[in-house]
Amino acid sequence: MHKIDIELVNMTLDVMKYTIDRISATEPKIGIPRKAEDLKALVGETVTPKGIGGEVAFNLWKEHLMKANVSIDHPRHLAFVPASPTRAAIMFDLVTSASSIHGAYWMEGAGGIFCENEAMKWIVSLTGLPEGAFGVFTSGGTAANLSAMVTAREYWRENDIFKGEKGLIIASIGAHSSIKAMAKVIDVDVLLVDTEDRLLGSNLQATINNLTAHQRKRLFAVVATGGTTNAGIIDDLAGIAVICEKEQLWFHVDAAYGGGALAADSVRHLFNGIEKADSITIDPHKWMFSPYDCGAVIYKIPELAKKAHSQQGSYLDIFKDEGAHGFNPTDYQIQLTRRVRGLPLWFSLAMHGTDRYKEAVERGLELAQIAGRLIQEKPHVELVRNPSLSCVLYRRIGWKPEDYTHWTYENHRKGFALVTPTKWKKGDTFETVSRFCFINPDTTEKDIEMILDSML
Repeated sequence: MHKIDIELVNMTLDVMKYTIDRISATEPKIGIPRKAEDLKALVGETVTPKGIGGEVAFNLWKEHLMKANVSIDHPRHLAFVPASPTRAAIMFDLVTSASSIHGAYWMEGAGGIFCENEAMKWIVSLTGLPEGAFGVFTSGGTAANLSAMVTAREYWRENDIFKGEKGLIIASIGAHSSIKAMAKVIDVDVLLVDTEDRLLGSNLQATINNLTAHQRKRLFAVVATGGTTNAGIIDDLAGIAVICEKEQLWFHVDAAYGGGALAADSVRHLFNGIEKADSITIDPHKWMFSPYDCGAVIYKIPELAKKAHSQQGSYLDIFKDEGAHGFNPTDYQIQLTRRVRGLPLWFSLAMHGTDRYKEAVERGLELAQIAGRLIQEKPHVELVRNPSLSCVLYRRIGWKPEDYTHWTYENHRKGFALVTPTKWKKGDTFETVSRFCFINPDTTEKDIEMILDSML
């Protein structure tokens, strides 16, 4: 199984051909999920005592299993937060896997970690954080938010009066679902400010003022959002920063989706205040055109994260030795075992340069404005709110929630587009609306117009 034989050589050639075809494809199929029982009927038993052979398994993948996945880089995949990794990044993801690097410690992964750190320097430079700030790549925004909040909680509990307290954090209802999920993991409570729109410093101060004395004692962090997933809204980062400093609270900015827009000169001012954050989450696998899974967590004072996350064990002592000194990513986030997931981003940045990244992000912003204009021109649809970053919320006039759902499934079934409904708070109720999220620079105005016209 670990030896090189002619079957392995042939399979390598087949995989390379498949990869070249996929990377060079200009009109990928969007892909449609199928029920597990249907896939089982198509492919049969694949994991057997004797094996079915590489050629058979690979053909099953190409003929049936691959087609049951949604291509997240399809230009008419505008649901959730799609992704559009550069072809350079995809190629180097293959190199990353083939290189078999353990990216936890410098002793084992110095070359790969060096490359990751070069890419990280660029990301940190976009935030405006002070000298000494740095970060590491994680599996995604959830792991990044979790790592940041563990660091914040441990820093808070350095004061003995808080050691027996269950922590409390404040966010808005527009915050990403991972904030509540992360809070469950670290066993802290979340108080949500009831605004899906921009969280203002005044909202935050009023919420803090209304806390009981015990709640105020338990409060240790505020999570602001640098581009909500639902609508692309950027909180009042500057105002929130002032309050966090005054109230001595950890200031975390979840910019998992919106952080890519820090590279765009046209909207950079909207993030003013992010340079005051104690920690920031950004997902390169979203708007920095890296393959899944590549998130990032950045700290103003990395040593606080190291104190919270560094693992101890006799088998790990060698990594602390003088002969193994270097940057150890595992010390700054929750995972010990990790691949060098920032390597594809580094290669793409090195190949194309940061100016090309700026252009690609600006294109996503432009597409949102184009969509807003088209929606205003068509009588059967209307904007719910003005486009923000690359998100556009709009309604089909006269539709009920089930109409949006039927339309989504019908377009997807045809292999035409994937655009899904969401909800937007309207007074005391939540209205079902449609939503675009633009990431892929290859999406065209014609694509947008055809999707809107399919609602007629």
